[in-house]
Order: sequence, then structure tokens, then C-alpha cells
Amino acid sequence: MAQQHLDPTDPTAEVVTGDALAGYLRTHATEFLRALRLHRETGGATGSGEESVDAARALRRSARRISGSLHTYCPLLDPAWSESMRPELAWLSGTLALEHAYEARLERLLQALHRLSGAAAFPEQVTVSGGPAATPPERGNLTVGAAKAGALLDRQLTLARTRAHSTALQALGSSRFHAVADKVAVLASEVPLTPTATTTDLRPLAGAACERLTDAITALPLLTAGHPYNAEALIHGLSPDPSPHPQDGPWHQVRLLLRLHRYAREVLDAGTPVDVRLLTAGQALNRHRDASEAAAAAAQAARTPRIAPATAYALGVLHADQRHEVEAARFAFQRAWQREAVETV
Repeated sequence: MAQQHLDPTDPTAEVVTGDALAGYLRTHATEFLRALRLHRETGGATGSGEESVDAARALRRSARRISGSLHTYCPLLDPAWSESMRPELAWLSGTLALEHAYEARLERLLQALHRLSGAAAFPEQVTVSGGPAATPPERGNLTVGAAKAGALLDRQLTLARTRAHSTALQALGSSRFHAVADKVAVLASEVPLTPTATTTDLRPLAGAACERLTDAITALPLLTAGHPYNAEALIHGLSPDPSPHPQDGPWHQVRLLLRLHRYAREVLDAGTPVDVRLLTAGQALNRHRDASEAAAAAAQAARTPRIAPATAYALGVLHADQRHEVEAARFAFQRAWQREAVETV
């Protein structure tokens, strides 16, 4: 029989106190230190092997969970320590994530270019699942510009990735990082709980995180997301304004709140398998973010001065394709969340 997840809003559920929070923080502090040791053993920021990449991912994972728990359960922790620790962990996680993000964005865009054009410039046909069918482009023009569009994106995103790698290298060698690592090392053995934390129920704080998420989802246009195509999503696509797409911000915020909710549940559900429904919803929002940022990268490349019309055309089709992927991800999230709501009633 599958283990039941604790509902933080259920007043009859078992009380979970600050001891569970302390255990959770110690566990992830230990994982952070283990990942840091592996990262150094495999070449650190200069390493490019799979073990080095896995170690960096584990560092980010632990840093996010510690930071998220400090956010949700801050009333149970020493306030000065918590408020000084959270932004440092967010800085570290964000810095380490950039290089991988640029690499994944380039791969996504090159695969999409190949899928859209069938050009021989790309080695293998890749189908990105989940997206609604788009109107077939004029393949002649797109194929002519696809190789140059791919080369332009490769130059821009590889440069960004190289800079991100240098930034991560500098960050991991900085006094700022060593101060964070020292604090995490202390956390692995000593959690600065408030005097009353060991008798305080965590469920109201976890419930508040759940309510913030629910309120943010309620404000989303889920009716629009219930259809696989939203023409309004393309209106601002290639406008001269380089600011983020106006529809995306609330969805990105829901993604962050969903992550905080998941971490809050992990503290309550220690030893219980991850809730698959929350994972499915989170994966849809991750795809939403990836497609949104890929579309922005295509639009930015299309603004490059003096590019050939065929190149600009290919980038425009690529941008529209990724905005369709954004809509597909919203549709997938809407279905996952509606299913969760029905199953938990």
C-alpha cells in the first residue's frame, strides 16, 4: 500500500514539530558537504565530466531545499541567522545553475530548428513532445536561414555559457562561498532553532505555503490554459521591447511557490515517497520556464543588426514555436493541477 502524504491543512493529522525541521536541515546540509567534496575531487568548476556536473547539481539541490525551508519555517529559526543565510544560498544556487541553463537552452533551440526545417545542418531528428501542432512554415525560406540562425544562437549562447562558467569558477573560489560552506558545515550538526521550536507544530506554516500557492494558481488564466493554443501569447513576441513576456511572470511565480510547497511537504513527509502529482505539475512549469527563456533567446537573436532576412525569418518561426511550447506546458500544468484538485477532494 502506498504511504499517505500528510495534509498540512488537516487539523486531525499527526503533529510534526521543529525536530523534524532540524533533521531535514541536517540531512541536506550533509548532502551539500558531500556534494562539495565530490565537486572538488572531480575538478571543481573546471571539471566537465559527468561526475562534476552531478556534484554541481547536488549542490544546487541541497542549497535550494535549505533555503526554501528557511523561508517557510523562518519563525522557528534564529531570525538573524536565517535572514543572512537565505540570500547567500539563493546566490549560490542561481550562480551554479546558469551554465547548465545556457547549455540546455542552446540544445533546445537547435533541436527545434532541426525539427522545424529538416535541415541537414543538424545531426538527428528530435521531436519535442507535448506541443500543439503549428502551421507548417515555408520550408524553403526556413531551411536557407536555419543553419545561420543556429550558428548565431550557438555563438551567443556559448559565449553566455562561457561567461557563466567563469562566474561560477570565481564564485566557488570566493570568500563569500567559503563563508556559506562554513555555515552549512555548522548546520550539519547544529540547527539554530528557537527555544519553542521543538514543541511547535509545523503544519500551520506548511499550510500557509500551500495557501500562497493556491492563491497564485487561482489568479492564473487557467481557462485560457485549458486550450492548447493561446494566440495572445504571440502578440508581444518580436516587439522591440526586450522585457520579459508579460504573460509569463505569474507562471514563473507559481513555479517558485510550488517548489516551496514541495519542500515544505518534504519536511512533514520525511521518509515518504515524493508526491508524483506535485512532481508532474512542477515538471510542466519547468518546461514552461525553459520554453519561455528559449523564445526570449530566439527573439534576442532576431534583433541582431544586419542579419540576413532568411536568418531573421528562421528565428521568428523558432520564436513562435517556443511560444507554442509555452502554451503546451501551461495546458499540461492545468491538467495536472486540476487532476490533483479532484483527487484530493
